[in-house]
Amino acid sequence: MPRNYMQLTLVEVISKKQKKLFHQFTRDLYANDSEFISHIDQDIERIFNRHENSEFDLGDAKRWLAYDGNKIVGKIASFYNTRSHQFGLGFFDCINEQEIANALFNKGISWLQSQGEIVDRVEAPVNFGERDKYWGLLVEGFKSPSYQENYNAPYYQSLFENYGFSKKIIQTTSEARPADIDYAKYKRFTDRLSKNDNLRAEHFNQKEIARFVSDFTTIYNQAWKRHEHFVPFSEERVMKLFREMKPIIREDILWFLYDGNRPIAFYLSIIDLNQIMKHLNGNMNLWGKIKFLWYKRTIKMTKIRGIIFGVIPEFQNKGVYSILIIKMAEIMIQDVDLQSTELAWIGDFNPKMHSLFKSVKAVKTKAHYTFEKLL
Repeated sequence: MPRNYMQLTLVEVISKKQKKLFHQFTRDLYANDSEFISHIDQDIERIFNRHENSEFDLGDAKRWLAYDGNKIVGKIASFYNTRSHQFGLGFFDCINEQEIANALFNKGISWLQSQGEIVDRVEAPVNFGERDKYWGLLVEGFKSPSYQENYNAPYYQSLFENYGFSKKIIQTTSEARPADIDYAKYKRFTDRLSKNDNLRAEHFNQKEIARFVSDFTTIYNQAWKRHEHFVPFSEERVMKLFREMKPIIREDILWFLYDGNRPIAFYLSIIDLNQIMKHLNGNMNLWGKIKFLWYKRTIKMTKIRGIIFGVIPEFQNKGVYSILIIKMAEIMIQDVDLQSTELAWIGDFNPKMHSLFKSVKAVKTKAHYTFEKLL
């Protein structure tokens, strides 16, 4: 028989102590889940920091903890951005009780509706920013979560759907292994393509970061401008991101493609950080940073993760991605420790990328849903 949560209260997360509880609740909830790897608290706090997150220039965010008496039983955050007209809920965690989930959803939505904007729909679970992290509900592949990727228990799907959320986007993650790629076939095609079209590939070099930041910004703003919720990047913002990523950048897995000297595509990957993060228990404090550096130097990385792809519209139907795929395959073949690459966050609205992944015999390993509720 369902329990009646008469003492359920929702408290806004404001104090330092409440912020710690916001993170710790998730670790307590999954304490007996062997697949769970905690997010890094400092990563998430940056999202809610007005001084570090430019999204606050055109929006706002709030978060709450749900208490049953003195016990925390759930949490949620709400976000809105007036430029992209995005209204969303994220960082949701909850015990398996529909009444508590409903209270959290109600709180998040009512706050959005109180901000003076016309809110006709809400997306969830999403992040106050780009779709490359903390986005979508895991519905398939409940193992080996990746860095800054949402992980949740299977029962979450029912909590969302019973409240009235419906699937809007399917985001899939696949895994490819160099041994499965028809290397000779791809190499013949890419050699011919490069020769005929004056194309060349070049990997990132930290010494020339300003040039690569400029090239990334140019490609991204052209490649993604037609997508929903698109917000253009400035070079200042990209530079900040690359500098933040410096400790985890491996130069030879960040590839750019040029038509002569014109930047036209990129395929950026990082090491599978959760092979390290699982040892840190969610905290990148001084001791966490020391442990991070130790494990980074001692662990043999077996997987990398493709985090973002982009091709400017003029070259999107010419197969130029094949050149970058071959470059990545060659790097992985040379590194005896690397076994696979994870190809992350490909929406069902992007059939070209799914076709590309099929051609390299990538196997789907996870699926996340972006849910939507009409109001």
